[in-house]
Formats: sequence, structure tokens, C-alpha cells
Amino acid sequence: MELVEQAQASGAGRAASCAVLDVSLRTVERWEKEPQKGDQRRGPVSGCAHALSEKEKQAIVAISNSSAYRDLSPWQIVARLADQGVYLGSQSSFYRVLKQTDQLSHRQQSKPAVHSRPQELTARNPNEVWSWDITYLNSPIRGAYYYLYLVEDIFSRMIVGWAVEEEQSAEHSARLIDRTCQEHGIARGQLTLHADNGAPVKGAMLLATLERLGIAPSFSRPRVSDDNPYSESLFKTLKYRPSYPESAFSGIEQARAWVRRFVTWYNTEHLHSAIRFVTPSCRHLGLDKAILQKRSVVYENAKRLKPLRWSGPTRNWSPIAEVYLNPKKPTIKTKVEIAIDPGSGRSDSQPRPKDSAVSGSMEQSSNLGGVNSKNGSPSCPTSNAIVTAINN
Repeated sequence: MELVEQAQASGAGRAASCAVLDVSLRTVERWEKEPQKGDQRRGPVSGCAHALSEKEKQAIVAISNSSAYRDLSPWQIVARLADQGVYLGSQSSFYRVLKQTDQLSHRQQSKPAVHSRPQELTARNPNEVWSWDITYLNSPIRGAYYYLYLVEDIFSRMIVGWAVEEEQSAEHSARLIDRTCQEHGIARGQLTLHADNGAPVKGAMLLATLERLGIAPSFSRPRVSDDNPYSESLFKTLKYRPSYPESAFSGIEQARAWVRRFVTWYNTEHLHSAIRFVTPSCRHLGLDKAILQKRSVVYENAKRLKPLRWSGPTRNWSPIAEVYLNPKKPTIKTKVEIAIDPGSGRSDSQPRPKDSAVSGSMEQSSNLGGVNSKNGSPSCPTSNAIVTAINN
């Protein structure tokens, strides 16, 4: 309960805190109602009747590490065992047991797949991390569009630069970034600029401009819009405004005039939900702390007058200290150890190879019975190792 309370005091949600701690929200609520009883969780009343026994798990590990099968995926191991009239478990059981013993690995000569995430960025002050993107604006000609270039500071959510052009190009992008940095007095090494992977945001002219200005570029993964969430959210706010044209802009000047009014409203009037309902310009200028402090005093006074209306602390009006772009998700890993009989057939001199993630659906050549499956028909391995593993 103490960990949940600490997380809530830092601004985290109650349900999200419980999920990270791997405990049910209902369990925490029960603890709070009856703290004197403590933790009464006892787990399931009875175990799974058809679960694998420790002996069966040891047999799966032994077979998977034997010289005949250590280079094969569980899918192929299960099929080859079935050809010999032996069933130890499904391929899912093989995968589960091997994962519990940390033996699930890529064993092919091909390069394993690499699942990379974009760099995690943290903004603690304005003008540290900007996010920008390009979106379409309808023009009077069907199939033709105007292009809105929009730059947003992720810490304050303030629109720091924009432009409406008739085409997408790295030249327009470079001019916009150069002008915006001059207007906000960006120094070398101060700013990181995040964008997607489109040609206008990775063109040679733009990259040269970023190098000249001392700006660190950051890019999303290809075809992953979630890596640039601030710009995508801003575009939805823009296009769902009541004043946004239902059909199309009559010309590029009208589009520029409309965007100019939107930027003024968004920066100076819009109370943004992600920054405690202050305007982006107030947060960008550092005026949000005084506003939030005043709101906190109002709520504390209201609680003092009517304390029964609050079952806990008043609303959290503390300023958001840090803003993250593409943060790492918390993970909880549980490792189960399975005792392996030294005489079960596993050779210490020839352990099951382990490099990285497994790809169980791909074919794997192996040397069974001294015949290479690439050059000839493989001979079926004997079942002595199977019988030995089961009997042990």
C-alpha cells in the first residue's frame, strides 16, 4: 500500500500503479478497508489437474538439450517425437518450459530480428525537446492539398513555429526550423528535434541545417505513428475545431489566416488537459506554477469548509515536472527454475545454443544420425535419449 501511495503522490494513476506492482486494484482496496488483517491472499485452492509435473518438465528440457534436438525449434521437436510415437507435450508447453529455464533463443545462422525503439527523450524545461510534423489541408482542387508544417514544444505544448505551403520539401522544413530557432534564441546543443521518417523531415538540406544549428535530430520508426504522439494529438485538436472548414479552404491565404487564428487560440486560450489545464503559453513562460498554487489554495479552503465532501486529499494541482517522449514501458519478469537431472542426457560440453530471441516457425537444418539434412535425407534419431529422460 505504501508503494501505491507513493506513486499516487507523484501523479501516477491508481490502476496503473497496481498494474506495475502486479497486484489487483481490488486487493489494494480491501487492504485499505481492513489493514489489520494484512495480506490474506492464498492463491488458488487447488492446482491444475493436467499441469506438467516436474519430471515431465525435466524430460522436455533434457530432450531439447540433447545432441539430436538442440538445434531444432519446439515445432520440429514435437513433430519428430510424434514420428517416433512419443508425446511429451505440445509445442506451447515446450516453449513455456524453455522460457522458464532461459533457453528460448535464436539458433540459426541468419541474423536475429532486432526490435528497436526510438530514443527516450525527457523535457524538464521549455525549448529542450520539440516535436514537429506535416499534415494535409484541403484545397479547392480535388486531389491537391496545402501542407501545414507545425512545430510543438512537448514540455509546454506550445506551438513554437508553423507554416502553410503548397508542397512538401526539405527546403521549406529547413527554413521553418531555422526561423523558429532564431525567434526562440535556441543555442547550440540545447534542443532535440523529433520527427517521423518522411522525406521532408530527413532531407539533406534539413539535416545540414540541424547540423549547423547544433540541434540533435530524433526520428520515429518507419510506419509507427505512435512514436510521434504529440504532433498527432495536436493535428486532431486542430482538425476537430468547430471553425475548421467542412469542405476546403478557398485558397492558401485563407488557410494561413485560419491557422494563425488557431495558433493564437491554442497557445493563449486553450486549457490543456496534460499540463493541469493551463494554457501552453503560460507554461512556456513559467507562469503555470503561480496559477496552480492558487487553485490548490482554493481547493484546500473548500475542503476546510466542507471536509465530508473529500474522502482523501484534494485534487492534485502540482506542476508537471517532466514530460517524456517514447518512454520505456515498465516490465515485470518472473523466472522459474526447474531442477535438471545431471544424468538426463544434457552435455555440458555441448549446451543448447543461446544468442537472442527465438523464431520457432522457421526451418532449421540439423545433423541427425551423422547425415546433413541440407545434403541428403536425414535419418531418424534413436529414442534411447527419450526413454532415459522419462525414466529418470
